[in-house]
Amino acid sequence: MKRTPDAITQRVSFAIPTLCAVTFCIAAAIGGLAQAAPAVAPVTAYRIAGTVVNAVTEEPVRRATVAVLSETNREVIESVVTDNEGRFSLEGLAAGKYPLTASKRGFLTGFFEEHDGGYNSAIVTGEGQETGNLLFRLNPGARLHGVVLGDGDDPVEGASVMLFLKPHGHNPGVRITQASNATTDDAGNYEFNDLAPGEYLLAVSAKPWFAMNRFIAGQRQKPENDPAAALDVAYPVTFFNSTSDESSATQIVLTPGSREEANINLHAVPALHLTVEVLADQKGIKSLAQLRQTVFGTEFLGDRWQTSLYTPVGLAEFTGVPPGHYELTQGDPPRIVELDATTSQQIDPSLGIPTMAVSGSLRATFGFVLPESLTVIFIPFGDTQGRTPLQANCVKGSFALDAVPPGVWKLFAYSPGKTLSIGSISVGGRMQAGNSLTVRDKPVRVEAAVSLGETQVKGFARKAGKGMAGAMIVLVPRDPAANDDEFRRDQSDSDGSFTLRDAVPGEYTVVAIEEGWELDWARPEVIGRYLDQGIAVTVTGGSEKLLRLPEGVPVQGR
Repeated sequence: MKRTPDAITQRVSFAIPTLCAVTFCIAAAIGGLAQAAPAVAPVTAYRIAGTVVNAVTEEPVRRATVAVLSETNREVIESVVTDNEGRFSLEGLAAGKYPLTASKRGFLTGFFEEHDGGYNSAIVTGEGQETGNLLFRLNPGARLHGVVLGDGDDPVEGASVMLFLKPHGHNPGVRITQASNATTDDAGNYEFNDLAPGEYLLAVSAKPWFAMNRFIAGQRQKPENDPAAALDVAYPVTFFNSTSDESSATQIVLTPGSREEANINLHAVPALHLTVEVLADQKGIKSLAQLRQTVFGTEFLGDRWQTSLYTPVGLAEFTGVPPGHYELTQGDPPRIVELDATTSQQIDPSLGIPTMAVSGSLRATFGFVLPESLTVIFIPFGDTQGRTPLQANCVKGSFALDAVPPGVWKLFAYSPGKTLSIGSISVGGRMQAGNSLTVRDKPVRVEAAVSLGETQVKGFARKAGKGMAGAMIVLVPRDPAANDDEFRRDQSDSDGSFTLRDAVPGEYTVVAIEEGWELDWARPEVIGRYLDQGIAVTVTGGSEKLLRLPEGVPVQGR
C-alpha cells in the first residue's frame, strides 16, 4: 500500500489553486474584493460500504466495528458498527487510500482481505472506484483447551503450558516460534483463546508438588534405602500427545473458529543428578557451568530444575533434573557438551565442542553513514537451528562475540527505525554474497557490507488490462539464494496499486502472483518460475527514494 496520494487526488489538488484564482478574479470585478478567496476544501463525497460476514459460515456479523485508518499513521479516521444484516457504510471520505479493519469479540481483528501475517488490500476511493459493495470476511478465533494430569489422574496445578506455532510453508531459515504461554489452574485446566489458524505444538513443564530434590554429590556416604529417595522425582517436559520425545510431538491443526481439546498426562520419574568439576579460567577464576534445554529451538528457562550448588568436593551439582536433551557450557573459552541425559552422571566438560570467538566490522555501502551504535544478530541456520540466537553490540562499526558454537549463522544488522541489510561478507579476504557465516574450529574475523533500505518501489498489478486487488507482490533479488533478507513483499490494493518498502540498492525483479500466499516464495526454485514475466528494476543508492514502475506488473496464476 502506498503512502502518497494517487494520481486522481493529485489532479484534484492541482486544480484547486486554479479554481481559486478564477473565483478571485470574478469576485474582484464585481465587488472589488480586496482579499484572496479561502482555499477550497477537498471533495468528500466518497464512501466505503459493504457487509461483514463470518469467513466460515458466510453469515452476517452484526455489531462488528468497522474502521477506516490513515494510511500514514494508522490512526482511526472514521468507524461504524454493522447493523443486523452485517452491513456498514463509511460516508464523506476524501479521495485517497484507506486500510480497512473490522473487529468483534470472538473474532480475530483483521484487515480487509488479510493474508500471511498482516498483508492486506487497502481501499482506494476516488472517481471511478467501486467501493460500495465490499464483502469483508472476518475469521472467528480458534480455541484450544485441555487439562494437565499427573500420576493417578491428579490435576497438576501451576504447570507451564507452552504453545508453539509451526512456520507457514517450508521456507529455509524459518523457525518454530512460541505463540503463547498459559498456567494451569487448581483443576489442571488451561485455555488459549482467539488463536489464528495454523499448525501448533504443545509442551508442558511442571514440578511435582511432592518432589523433594536433594543434593548428594557432597555426601561422603549415601544412605541405602533412604525413604526420601522416593520423593526425589521430576516431570520431564511433555508434549502432546503425552510423549517426552520432541520429535514425536503431535501437531494440532486449528482452523478458523475451531474448538480443540488437548489433554496431557505427566508421569513422575526419578530425578537426575548431574555433576561437573568446577574449572578455573586463565586468571584462576572459577566459573560455574550452565545447563540449558531448548523446546522446539526456543531456550527453556527451567530454573525449577536447574538448581546448582558448589560442593565441598569441588563439584557443581544440578539436581531435580528430568531426563532429556541438554547442553552444558563451561570453561574459558566455553565448550559445549551435548547430553542426552537418562541417568545421573558426572560430566567431563573437556569432551565438549569448543566455541569460537567471532569479531568483525560493518562497512556501509552506497554512501550512507552507519549509526553510532547498532546490534548485530546471529540467527542459527540449517543444522544449527536448535541453538539460541546470539547478539552483540556494534559500536563505531566493530563488534565481537566470545563464544559462538560451530555451524552456519545468518547475520543481521539492527538499528531502531532503519532497515539494514547485509549484502556480502568477507572472511580472510574472500568475499561471498549474502549474509551467511560458517563457524568452524578457528576464531573468525569478518567484514560485512551493510546497505540501508529506504527506497519505495510503487506500481500496479494488472490482469486483462485492469488493476487487480489481492495479488501477492514480491521484490526478488538477483541472487535469491544468497540474499534472502532482501526480499520485499506487499499485497495489491483495491485498484491494483502496491508499495514495496525499504528496498536496499540492488537489481531485482518484481512479480505479481494471484493467490500466491501458500507458495514457498523464498525458495529460488519456486519463485524462479515467475521471473520471466516479471518487471526488472534497479534500486540505486542515490537520493531518489521513490521508484515508480513505468508499466504494470502482469498478474500470474499460481
